Amino acid sequence: MAESSHNSEHESLSEVIAEEKQEFTAPAGRDSRLALAVRALRHRNFQLFFAGQLISLIGTWMQTVAQSWLVYSMTNSALLLGTVGFASQIPVFIMAPIGGIVADRFQRKRVVITTQVASMVLAAILAALTLSHRIQVWQVMVLAALLGVVNAFDIPARQSFLIDMVGREDLMNAIALNSSMFNGARIIGPAVAGILVASIGEGWCFFANAVSYIAVIAGLLLMRIKHPGKLATTGSPLENIREGFAYALGKGPFRFILSLLGLVSFVGVPYAVLMPVFADQILHGGAKGLGILMGATGVGALLGAASLAARVGVKGLGRLIGFCAGGFGLSLILFSFSRNFWLSTVLLMPVGFFIMVQMAASNTLIQTMVPDKLRGRIIAVYSMMFMGMAPFGSLSAGAVAHHLGAPWTVALGGLACIAGSVVFLIRLPQIRGEARELVLAQGMTAGTPAEGMTSRVVS
Repeated sequence: MAESSHNSEHESLSEVIAEEKQEFTAPAGRDSRLALAVRALRHRNFQLFFAGQLISLIGTWMQTVAQSWLVYSMTNSALLLGTVGFASQIPVFIMAPIGGIVADRFQRKRVVITTQVASMVLAAILAALTLSHRIQVWQVMVLAALLGVVNAFDIPARQSFLIDMVGREDLMNAIALNSSMFNGARIIGPAVAGILVASIGEGWCFFANAVSYIAVIAGLLLMRIKHPGKLATTGSPLENIREGFAYALGKGPFRFILSLLGLVSFVGVPYAVLMPVFADQILHGGAKGLGILMGATGVGALLGAASLAARVGVKGLGRLIGFCAGGFGLSLILFSFSRNFWLSTVLLMPVGFFIMVQMAASNTLIQTMVPDKLRGRIIAVYSMMFMGMAPFGSLSAGAVAHHLGAPWTVALGGLACIAGSVVFLIRLPQIRGEARELVLAQGMTAGTPAEGMTSRVVS
């Protein structure tokens, strides 16, 4: 009787797999491929989220570029640029575990609304101080640190919120589209900021960012979400935090993916805080040049995110993560040796491409393998590795650049990324089986059970 039931269940599962495989592998026209690439947008809630976030993120990137230029123009110091970067991101490393448990215990929509309102208020304060000509470097650092605290709660809640908006079947596509949106704004925001900073000053960039938050807050308020309820209901908050760390450290796939991400974030990603030095002293492009350089990175990152949006499974993402870490490092080395503005602009495109694909692919694999009850806490660890390690890297990059110069600092970081990539790819076969079991345990492979059931998910 049990064997008959098992066979029936197996046949039913096989039929589902066959149907899924036929749906995703059948020849498709151009319109069908486009629909597949943006399939998460069929959900009304994600449409509202996408539109609001796109507007808000343009403002965020405007503020990022304007703030870097403001600090550099006030101090002419690579060390202080690194210090401000440290101040803005270290709270993510310290506070993200708390943000993760908040995302698992409370309604994520309300958490995200709260963080967006707080970000809007901080941007408005920065705009007021700058436009009134009372701004000082220490005030920029304090406001940057406060925004980092907000981000420590925002990132785990917002990333975990994606599955509430689109469900399991479209989660991978939602992550890719979210990354595409982030980097589309990364192209527009710096370009606009470069023009505004050169013409009317940094303060108006900060003001525009404050206003842009209205769009995402309005979109969130219009959503109709079926909340999963409190997922972490047993144990104290401290016990819940320990549970999240124990799970991340105890599972090989999480440990390897997060370790590589943390390394790249520490030694490679801080190149961005040194961009004003490259734009001014090395490439002689000024504020407009800084906007162009940052925008070029965004173009590459957008292409990377778009390439992931077209994928319908997690097969091969492990290898992709490893190769992209190496490609990111090599691109940084080539960029560091360039002394031509337009050549440097071109070289920043693969820099953006590789880091975005590594980040989004890591996010996808992690969210595919993690149980729902731990999603917020594991995403918190992910944010600690990606954003939380960056402040230490920013501070050390500023100090190294102070002694060796920005080009050598970036080149050494790129070399370390390549070394990390080689180690990850060598060890990758050790985690394939465990990763496959984790994916199957969650009953999902980002919308394609067939690939998860029949293929090595991190091959």
